[in-house]
Amino acid sequence: MTLVGHADLDGRGDCMHVNVVDGYAYVGHMGHTDLGTSILDVSDPSDPRVVAQLPRPPGTHTHKVQVVGDVMLVNHERNRFEASPPSRWSAGLATYDVSDPRRPRQIGFFPTPGVGTHRMTYWRPPYAYVSGTDEGYIGRFLRIVDLSDPANPREVGRWWRPGQHAAGGEPAAPELTDDPTRGFQLHHALVEGDRLYAGWWDAGLVVLDIADPERPALLSTLHFGPESGNTHTALPLPGRDVVVVTDEQITRFIGTQRHVWLVDVAEPTAPKLLSRLPVPAGDHHERGIRFGPHNLHEHRPGSLADPDTVYLTYFGGGVRVHDVSDATAPREIAHLVPAPPPGRDSIMFNDLTVTADRTVYATDRRGGGLYVIRHEP
Repeated sequence: MTLVGHADLDGRGDCMHVNVVDGYAYVGHMGHTDLGTSILDVSDPSDPRVVAQLPRPPGTHTHKVQVVGDVMLVNHERNRFEASPPSRWSAGLATYDVSDPRRPRQIGFFPTPGVGTHRMTYWRPPYAYVSGTDEGYIGRFLRIVDLSDPANPREVGRWWRPGQHAAGGEPAAPELTDDPTRGFQLHHALVEGDRLYAGWWDAGLVVLDIADPERPALLSTLHFGPESGNTHTALPLPGRDVVVVTDEQITRFIGTQRHVWLVDVAEPTAPKLLSRLPVPAGDHHERGIRFGPHNLHEHRPGSLADPDTVYLTYFGGGVRVHDVSDATAPREIAHLVPAPPPGRDSIMFNDLTVTADRTVYATDRRGGGLYVIRHEP
């Protein structure tokens, strides 16, 4: 893997989610600066250039972004990274017209009262699968939003784990909490056909039937035992009955290593654990740096859709690439840990996306910005 381009986003490189669509990179910011979203021209991957930047609302971070055609979605969530907990914030999902990426224009808003929207998956019209809150519920749950008219998004269905609907009289389980670092709540969901695969944080993997988006139905759950927690992403591999599941590394301490699991979902009502990715060597824990899984390259339409290769960010471990052609014996085949930005002791890679020619766009949450990496197998 070779670093071929970089952008510090005008000195405000606290980056999170990234999409690349038609020669433009859309980047969400963590919320450590006044920025919410940046748009870059990446038609020359060696020279990414900022063409538009949007501020974040007060008390809010807008660190996630999804783009389909001329529509961009941006989350609004309480910003827990501010020096003092905000008393006011915007909670929901904003829609933008990006027919001219240099001049994004907000056209709609879908409210998710409470903490707000953490993440959303929008790959094809009309549905977005939103991890959000609502009055009377504990923690985040699935809200399916129809974007047929992006200026007027509307909910068509929802699903939650028993106990989350406190206002409905469900007894709350002790594992339910509004604390974003723990509890039984949705991180986000990915869809393959009529199935939805979700990381439900400390509850593990959840598989739903969404043939009728107005009535999602539970097919199964799978927990990975005492070593698991903070289950984040559940990625179905194209053309295979295998799902890759990450547990997010949320601490910096030895003895709390999180993992990436490979799961057989040939029978969606009875998923089976196959293996887990090897943990890379390194002294990152000893240096006080988060070292473990976070985001996977998700197979958005138009991006790389390789069923045998998994790309992931590993915080201080940079970008890691694994051959999973044999799902019972995965192996690492490439990695890159770029030098940190000035004044930092390490990068902390957050998210990535991979284009069809295996150009990797990876984000650093510690101020480094956007890194462009070429992978040549």
